[in-house]
Amino acid sequence: MTSDGFTEHYFHAQDDLRLYYRVYGDRHSARAALLCLPGLTRNAKDFHDFALQQSASRRVICFDFRGRGRSAYDPNPANYQPSVYLSDLQHLLAVTHLHRVIVLGTSMGGIMAMAMAAAMPTALAGVILNDVGPDVSEAGRQRIAGYIGNPIHAPDYETAMAILQKTYAPAYPKLGHDAWMRIARATFTEDRTHAGLRLDYDLNIAIALREQAKQPLPDLWPLFRGLHHVPVLALRGALSDILTAETLIRMKREHAGMTAITIPDVGHVPQLDEPEAAAAIDAYLAGL
Repeated sequence: MTSDGFTEHYFHAQDDLRLYYRVYGDRHSARAALLCLPGLTRNAKDFHDFALQQSASRRVICFDFRGRGRSAYDPNPANYQPSVYLSDLQHLLAVTHLHRVIVLGTSMGGIMAMAMAAAMPTALAGVILNDVGPDVSEAGRQRIAGYIGNPIHAPDYETAMAILQKTYAPAYPKLGHDAWMRIARATFTEDRTHAGLRLDYDLNIAIALREQAKQPLPDLWPLFRGLHHVPVLALRGALSDILTAETLIRMKREHAGMTAITIPDVGHVPQLDEPEAAAAIDAYLAGL
């Protein structure tokens, strides 16, 4: 185990691409493991503090999707799409010998949790959707398509933090310096080609996304309905431009047993350490 409280692992996907995941906590815990799936350009580092806290009572796995973090970049950008990610997740569950997991999915990670409900429904013991649902606001979708894939370099983490604050301040009006620095360290990595830091994902992820952004999103409600057999907790940032209040209301109608929590003073996405988010997650996990 590293000094940071987790062990690091790799496996090879169906196309032999090398993918990375972290494991926190006791692998022999009798409680259902928690699988944390990050957003579109994010990685396992986003969940570090959260995973440390939860690992006191259960095993926590944090995954880097292909092209993100320490997972290999795919030489074929066309593979940056949900059906390939789903196959990667099936391989991950196989190599970790996990038959049932609680999935915490942030943004795209939540969409993949819904896809898992359709492809491997018996694998889900529960799902936490972090600021995502079956409808994605078009304004938010176009905002993401507008910035993804743009190269950003910074000489150090203080500069990187300032860049993020300038771009994302509307989503986090009350975030302090330390929290912004945690986001910066999860967003950037050392640039081995040039001095300084670069974004910690393959910029080619943008190729397929920008083409997809020109078309209407597919209907994701059938995937969400696939969660009817598992307990669901949905978190929404009150300032979110991805998950609207109206969509959250409809989700509650479609899944009567779902718990829905809105986190004040935060947009896309909640960081999971907000008091309202932390209390809701702890209460939800207590029964699983």
